[in-house]
Amino acid sequence: MTFGTLAVISVIAVLGPLLALPKRWHQPVVLGELIAGIVLGPTGIDRLPAGDVTLTFLAQIGFALVMFVAGSHVPVRDPRLRESLRIGAVRAIAVGVVAAALGVIIANIFGTGHAALYALLMASSSAALILPIVESLRLGGLPVLQLLPQVAIADTACIVALPLVIDPQHAARSALGALAVLASAAVLFVALRHLERTGARKRAHDVSEERKFALELRTSLAVLFGMAALAVSTHISIMLAGFSFGLAVALVGEPRRLARQLFALTEGFLGPLFFVWLGASLDLRVLGSHPSFIVLGLVLGLGAIAAHVAMRLIGQPMPIGALAAAQLGVPVAAATIGTQLHVLQAGEPAALMLGAIVTIVVAAVGGALAARAGLVSGPATAQPKRPTTSGDVL
Repeated sequence: MTFGTLAVISVIAVLGPLLALPKRWHQPVVLGELIAGIVLGPTGIDRLPAGDVTLTFLAQIGFALVMFVAGSHVPVRDPRLRESLRIGAVRAIAVGVVAAALGVIIANIFGTGHAALYALLMASSSAALILPIVESLRLGGLPVLQLLPQVAIADTACIVALPLVIDPQHAARSALGALAVLASAAVLFVALRHLERTGARKRAHDVSEERKFALELRTSLAVLFGMAALAVSTHISIMLAGFSFGLAVALVGEPRRLARQLFALTEGFLGPLFFVWLGASLDLRVLGSHPSFIVLGLVLGLGAIAAHVAMRLIGQPMPIGALAAAQLGVPVAAATIGTQLHVLQAGEPAALMLGAIVTIVVAAVGGALAARAGLVSGPATAQPKRPTTSGDVL
């Protein structure tokens, strides 16, 4: 790991904004970053050392921050979101039922015996991808508000369930780890609410602003990294740690100053680094020696899209359903854990990632179609402003 590598990543990360610059394309920023990583990784010219320990660690920090920001941007305090919780939960469950049926069929066709894993993958939604797309395209309106709880429920449930499905021998340990992370987030919410109600947070904020201490940022990073350490030590994805902490902050009300600081840190460097690293860590060439897994990857991707688009039958617009199908963290974790435990066949991890790429591309198209259809923030359908606290600085 060198400064040269970081400079290259920072330069190629600009590809994301460049692809998203033409408004008529309606492309999310993360798509360009993933493409750049794939081109520079083993799938392309193999010039980015995605296996470097330091780079991987920085990417994991970026992943935790992306998930924290994604969770903190969910408008959980908005009454319309609470009203959308029921329909979001119904759709998440309905997608799970369709995915379960497809998982059994696909596992039987390919003879892998991983029906439960495939069902979990196809039922998952990636808040880390979907929420940045919603933000970058400024999507809004009731269909988007109904999408947010659906994604949050599916993402959290699949993150928690993945270790149980792929490593059933340690299911109890994984369940306890997930409970520990969620319990920590609940305790943090109670503590943050107490600090807010007693005025302690405002007093600290005033001192921080006057003395330029950046206390909100320092404290948030300390808590985030502590929760990530807890997740790693209990063999749970840091995705759950980041997202649950973000939700806790959103429930209390994220200070605007903290939001600006986190935006600069995440979107300016560590977030793009993560998405570029993710693309570079994919070796899709291995599928050339296992042609059947190319078909498996395509089928998994199309199956996930079909399961989510099927929610059109219960009122969800088709572009929003396609957007909800985006996968990221769950396939990455499944491929990583499955490889470490030797429970996946040769070429199968790459097939899982190929399926994820299919969903990402279709989700980007779905987001663009939603924007063109007018599902954007505006005077009539504006998304709620992010909750703020009394000590915020405009």
